[in-house]
Amino acid sequence: MKIVISGCGKIGVTVLESLVNEGHDITVIDNDPAVIEEITNLFDVMGVCGSCTDCDVLREARIDEAEMFVSTSASDEINMLSCFIAKRMGAKHTISRIRNPEYNYSALAFLRHQLDLSMAINPDMLVAQDLYNILKFPSAMKIEHFSRRNFQMIELNLKPDSALDGMSLIQMRAKYSAKVLVCAVQRGDKVFIPKGNFVLKSNDRIGITATPTEAVKFFKELNVYQKEAKDIMILGGSRIAYYLAKMLIASGSSVKIIERDSEVIQRFCDDIPKATIVAGDGAQQELLLEEGIKDTEAFVSLTGSDEENILMSVFAASLEVPKTIAKVNKEELSNLAKNLGLDSIVSPREVVSDVVVRYARALRHSLGSNIETLYRLFSDQVEAIEFKVSSEFEMKNVPLKEMPLKEHILIAGIVRERKPIIPTGDDVILPNDRVIIIAEGQRIQNLSDILR
Repeated sequence: MKIVISGCGKIGVTVLESLVNEGHDITVIDNDPAVIEEITNLFDVMGVCGSCTDCDVLREARIDEAEMFVSTSASDEINMLSCFIAKRMGAKHTISRIRNPEYNYSALAFLRHQLDLSMAINPDMLVAQDLYNILKFPSAMKIEHFSRRNFQMIELNLKPDSALDGMSLIQMRAKYSAKVLVCAVQRGDKVFIPKGNFVLKSNDRIGITATPTEAVKFFKELNVYQKEAKDIMILGGSRIAYYLAKMLIASGSSVKIIERDSEVIQRFCDDIPKATIVAGDGAQQELLLEEGIKDTEAFVSLTGSDEENILMSVFAASLEVPKTIAKVNKEELSNLAKNLGLDSIVSPREVVSDVVVRYARALRHSLGSNIETLYRLFSDQVEAIEFKVSSEFEMKNVPLKEMPLKEHILIAGIVRERKPIIPTGDDVILPNDRVIIIAEGQRIQNLSDILR
């Protein structure tokens, strides 16, 4: 597809890289000629230097041929205006990045309708939702939801003393009554879609699919279950912190936010009066100790510095805070954070990229299915994709054990009339089912792609 991307900041470049890897014909727009030169040297894309609200610039980018226009600049207003102009000039679908908390749900719905936006993405709100999910189930390193939250994909790191160390998946199913499926395993730099004889080892990072109830049951059986974090300390008064604090307060949690900027502090005090706002430099360990970091149930570092987020999360972990989470955007620092033992890391860039890639694949449309959800796991080596099955799917009503699946493909879950199913070889796929597919080392455009 022909896609035009405006704004080559951190998120824009991540979206660009993902869409290039998907095989799309990409044109990028940015005001900075040095940025355009760097991007066109790194990627096989066309670059146009100028303002994304300039009709001549959009015309040079061949906007009238674009299936999709994505605006990811730092300005919400420029993003919305450029999408409006692009749509009027012939772009078929437009996606705008909108971050300002002033644009609440009702305002966004109104703007999306008036500007004829295909999608409005708020990366800060999406990351806050991911953080909220982890804090509600802190036993997990990461949680993704499928099929209107009826199904979960949970990532767990097996510690050296894990009960699963040295146990095959067949033995695990025999020993534990919880209905879960280990659908992916990362061991060092390698990723596996495991079969029943696969033996788990300590330090493996595993992906599990289950219903929320069965997930809790499984973690309790493993004796690694942590109760919901209700007392949370947040470092940094970012937009993510703003959205997260509102969600946590609404759910009855106690929230303490540490921020040094007086204007930000005042806004938080005005908008979230039930949160405790502390003025000070959260990088000072003495301040964190004075504010009771040792007694908190979770520490979330959301400053604008990846390095500070990692260091302060490591400090919190050294004090045995039960749950620590750091926001890290740079991939190389994300790997460093994992090597330092940080159990949960979130990245706004990856969240937005997943949403845009999912939408792009859906536009290609598929035979027998529609993409509903897409997540990338284990440093993008594995994809978890949810499809809605249509009556055209060629293998409907065929037992899974008779289905000619490609290598490195696993059917990890089926949701039928809101009833989640952990599939066995005797289960079948029916029209209107939602099916969760795990794929390693390949990109699945539609449900038929899983077949040989």
